[in-house]
Amino acid sequence: MNTKRIALESRLRRCKNVITLGVRTNLSDYEDWQIELICKSDVIFYPTAFYADIFDTIGKRTFPNYHTYKYVMDKIKQTALFNLLKVPHPRTRVFYGDYQKSKILEHFRFPFVAKIPRGSALGRGIYLIRNESELAAYNRLSRAAYIQEYLKIDRDLRVVLIHGRIIHAYWRIARPGEFRTNVSQGATISFDSIPEEGLALAQNTARLCQLDDVGLDICFSNGRYWVLEANMKYGHEGFKQAGIDFHKLIDEMIENGEI
Repeated sequence: MNTKRIALESRLRRCKNVITLGVRTNLSDYEDWQIELICKSDVIFYPTAFYADIFDTIGKRTFPNYHTYKYVMDKIKQTALFNLLKVPHPRTRVFYGDYQKSKILEHFRFPFVAKIPRGSALGRGIYLIRNESELAAYNRLSRAAYIQEYLKIDRDLRVVLIHGRIIHAYWRIARPGEFRTNVSQGATISFDSIPEEGLALAQNTARLCQLDDVGLDICFSNGRYWVLEANMKYGHEGFKQAGIDFHKLIDEMIENGEI
């Protein structure tokens, strides 16, 4: 396949099979030839959550698909979706406003995990809450409190899937004294003893949730595997350490008609 694909976000700017147009706040800021490319293209790569809505409305396919954009940056929707589909997920509740937040300690005991529910990534916006003072400080950050049971783990499994295919997987091992397993927060990467059960859970979750470009975080606790959350803006350090060229991979998948 020699036809160039169109992307808005800069994620694929090094791909030879992709023309990156950039993201414009106003559609009218694109030049006429760019608008024509967008209209004629059968698929738009990385359109952003804003344009993914619009392209879905007019029936234009995107990659990642519209479902991925709906859920991956919204932990509240993720939790609802996981629970509905019976995907194993740590016990989680959302509390809106001061009145509901005042009931948090009726449902959870210290310590527990609190997250900024929308837009957070790279380990930012995740807190281990150990006392009422820390809870009060967290509650001031967001109208919605996203509270999750604390699973005492020192690592989790990051599984990256593109269009249902497992690209690679690795353990993220937290640094001493840190409960977060994000590489950006100092975690180390290990490719040793990747569990087949964890990979199967990741693949089934991506299929059920219709997430076609995602990094799923999975942990083992209390005798079973759990899906912690889904990430679209996953980092590339794992790719580098595995010797995988992300842009070359995407080019090959485009050429093979996989995406």
